[in-house]
Order: sequence, then C-alpha cells, then structure tokens
Amino acid sequence: MTAQMHVPSLLSRAGAVSALTLAAVGGTLLAPGAASEAQAATTHANKALSVAASKKGAPYGYGSAGPSRFDCSGLTLYAYKKAGKPLPRTAQQQYNKTQHISASTRQKGDLVFFHSGGRVYHVGIYAGSGKIWHSPKSGSWVKLDKIWSSKVYYGRVR
Repeated sequence: MTAQMHVPSLLSRAGAVSALTLAAVGGTLLAPGAASEAQAATTHANKALSVAASKKGAPYGYGSAGPSRFDCSGLTLYAYKKAGKPLPRTAQQQYNKTQHISASTRQKGDLVFFHSGGRVYHVGIYAGSGKIWHSPKSGSWVKLDKIWSSKVYYGRVR
C-alpha cells in the first residue's frame, strides 16, 4: 500500500492527519475555509482586472473614480475597491501602498506605475503579455494598451 492509500484510512480513524503526514503525501495545510495570503491576493487581482476590463470604453475624466468616468488612478481605485481591497486616490499614493515587485514576478492584476524623475505619474492594471488596462488621458477612454515605456515599477496589492 502506498502512503496515499493510507491517508483516507488515517483521516477516517483519527479524524485528522498530522502536518508531517500531509507533507509526505504532497498535501497542503490550511485552516478549514481559509485561503493562503498569496491565493487571496491572486483572487483580488483577478477580480480587479476583470472589473477594469469591464469598463472598456468608459471616457477619461480628470479626478473621476467611476462608475462611468475614470482617470488612471480612479480606475485602479475603483477596480480594487470592487475586488474588496481599498487603495488610496493618487498613482503615487497607490505605489507607496503596494508591495514593490520585479518585472519578472509580475502577475495579471498587479499595478504598473509609470515614473519620471522619481515621481509616479500614471498607473494601470497589468493584463498579461506586456499589456495594461488604463485610462490614459483627456479625450481618451479606458482601454487595453501595450506598456510603452521601460520606466515602470510594479506593485502588488495586498
């Protein structure tokens, strides 16, 4: 009999299994109903990304944070609020609040911050494949665009 075949009998006999036994058979240990911090962050990020994408075509509005008009940080604020994670109002404040990550570890739903001279001036939500959802400027609208600059920081909302 393999270790995997013993797990159900251990569970039925003892009602629980030790962390060591669980690790030996490749399981994970979480409290019932709990998600790990990484899983929760991914869930919020995916929801925020979906909300931002759903606003495709909404017009840019300076100082607007939805639900029908957005500036760049207003879109990210709105999307993450709908995902259950509040953010501050401006792109710089949002950058200051996120966990700073490298480009190599970025994931869909992470925030992309454009900067110049040490100042963050624009933010969007990473959509994968080098693209972001954002509300770029007056006369434009919420849309999916390629990241056009190498001067970006990445931040993960926790």
